[in-house]
Amino acid sequence: MTTNPKYIFVTGGVSSSLGKGIIAASLAKLLQAQGYRTTIQKLDPYINIDPGTLNPYEHGECYVTDDGAETDLDLGHYERFLNVPTSQANNVTTGRIYQSVIDKERRGEFLGKTVQVIPHITDEIKHRIQILGNSGDYDIVITEIGGTVGDIESLPYIEAVRQLQWDLGEHNALVIHLTLIPYLSAAGELKTKPTQHSVKTLMESGVHADILVCRTEHELQEGLKEKLARFCNVKKEAVIQSIDASTIYDVPNLMLDEGLDKVVLQKLDLKSDVPNLDRWNEFLKRHKNPKSEVTIGLIGKYVELQDSYKSILEAFIHAGAENEVKVNVEPIHSEFLNEDNIDFKLGHLDGVLVAPGFGERGIEGKIDAVRFVRENNIPFLGICLGMQMAVIEYARNVLNLNNANSLEMDEHTPHPVINLMESQKDVVNKGGTMRLGAWDCDIAEGSIAHKVYGTTNIKERHRHRFEFNDNYKEQIEAAGMKATGLNPETGLVEIVEIPEHNWFVGVQYHPEYKSTVANPHPLFVAFVKAALKYKKKK
Repeated sequence: MTTNPKYIFVTGGVSSSLGKGIIAASLAKLLQAQGYRTTIQKLDPYINIDPGTLNPYEHGECYVTDDGAETDLDLGHYERFLNVPTSQANNVTTGRIYQSVIDKERRGEFLGKTVQVIPHITDEIKHRIQILGNSGDYDIVITEIGGTVGDIESLPYIEAVRQLQWDLGEHNALVIHLTLIPYLSAAGELKTKPTQHSVKTLMESGVHADILVCRTEHELQEGLKEKLARFCNVKKEAVIQSIDASTIYDVPNLMLDEGLDKVVLQKLDLKSDVPNLDRWNEFLKRHKNPKSEVTIGLIGKYVELQDSYKSILEAFIHAGAENEVKVNVEPIHSEFLNEDNIDFKLGHLDGVLVAPGFGERGIEGKIDAVRFVRENNIPFLGICLGMQMAVIEYARNVLNLNNANSLEMDEHTPHPVINLMESQKDVVNKGGTMRLGAWDCDIAEGSIAHKVYGTTNIKERHRHRFEFNDNYKEQIEAAGMKATGLNPETGLVEIVEIPEHNWFVGVQYHPEYKSTVANPHPLFVAFVKAALKYKKKK
């Protein structure tokens, strides 16, 4: 433990898609594995208050924390690597910074002074950066700054870092600069010039990079590292190679081999030890040496962009390793699913997951998919909208409630088996107004969910506006679909199952958000196990 918290800033040059989040999470893992209480936060330069209203095509999935914050997907990486919950304080956007400063100005807190980027915006950024450090819960706070150095949006953040380095003093803060070393195949060589320019741009803002992490497709030779060290004013041991890896979960070991943790701890004047990665490496061993494999269809309407379902894909990796199974996830666009092609697209699968989403586009394909897996006894997991589609399909095809639907898709449906939550009916603003964060759920004894969780009370994260309509509960349960999970405060249905089916579970919450390397989510573990069992029977 340290007396005062230490701060590490991770900046990026050339491109915003270099993997700063994975590098930050990997470094944090190495520091955590040496006994340092470590957390990571993300500063996002866009003006949206949060990513809650952003299209998944625009920004990937929206990750939700226990305290109900809609955040950047990088927070998912932080939790999956560290197995420590994040919160509202772990994700800050320019929108939130400016909103806070403007609210203070309206309240008269600046005593009539002219409100400016410096000092008011930068002071607010510095305050947000230090909230986690001042909590007393952490020895080291890693701050990932989104975007690219040189972007106009990032300038206030870089300026805040410059001021903080000065305020905190020597050995209390350092800057890691992640940059690209491109390979020109025509010349057959790696080029350092983009990195040199990126470091120069950072220095023009008054910030000096202490450590360079260089993303590359090819090994960096010693001569190239020396050249980078000379031109970028860093020590040679502080030039760290980050080569392409077969899985993101290899990166902590790659950074360990490069000595990133040693250089960081030396610069922060902290004791360096051998990280205990036994559990991590056991996971990697199981992940890389599966004894069998299954193919699971992921049915959604944003499947062209894998980041739209990032937490689900990672949860399958965790569950696969736990079962020593390779999970092949086959993305299937629900908009192009219909009765004519469904057998061809789903018939060979060992399991089907119908993904979350919003809006009516592609929902009929999801409903067709649910019907196919229900009638063919294929293991099924429905998440959020996926659970709602399962209820609609059951109402239409088992209860014969013609045109049953959700009010989200059809305001005039004669059978709104999925209804708008009572608390949502007067909501006008879209951002941050859904049912968000961790909510309790009581599970019926003897249900599939009870066997999966091993308990009758759980807490899971939510992000939705519509719910199972209680007016149809008795009718649906009488036909064979059971509501096996209820919120104790509101009575809202959280879990539905079909006991007669091979393995059929729909959940209103998002189990994928809580799956980590150390604790694979039990629902995904059980689903993969069911898929393997089904495959062996085929």
